[in-house]
Amino acid sequence: MQTASFTGLVRTLLILIGIYYAFKIIARILMPIILRKMVQKAEQNFKQQTQNQPQQTASNFDKPKVKKEVGEYIDYEEVE
Repeated sequence: MQTASFTGLVRTLLILIGIYYAFKIIARILMPIILRKMVQKAEQNFKQQTQNQPQQTASNFDKPKVKKEVGEYIDYEEVE
């Protein structure tokens, strides 16, 4: 059975810190590129969806909605 040494602990901590900072540096470089590609892909999908949809005419928006009239509403007050 081996026991942990102080130098092994320090070496492990330095490796973990190095990996952490390497990940941060790589993320700062790659994240803007990845986000830009995601936005471009979403924009292409949006354009494709809008081109495939039939054009709505303005006449649909000009028509007022007709409400059904059920009857006359009367307020009642209690008389004592």
